[in-house]
Amino acid sequence: MKATTLNGESRKRPVNLTLNEDLVVQVRALTNNLSGVVESLLADYVEHERQQRMAKARTLEATISMWNAFNAKHGSFADEYSSL
Repeated sequence: MKATTLNGESRKRPVNLTLNEDLVVQVRALTNNLSGVVESLLADYVEHERQQRMAKARTLEATISMWNAFNAKHGSFADEYSSL
């Protein structure tokens, strides 16, 4: 999965996060740049969610297209029961 490209010139802003203390201690043993790690993970999450939403939209569009093609060929089931 490709991470979302971050604008390196974008302004940074402080945020408050509540994280598991034991996890933070473990991460600090691996890196001194917790903000960079969290930023990278958030970028991956954003890209993943964007891809998921795009896939869902494509599936929905394909389903609508198939239904419309079926309806154009066979008509609507409701036509048999409509009194209009």
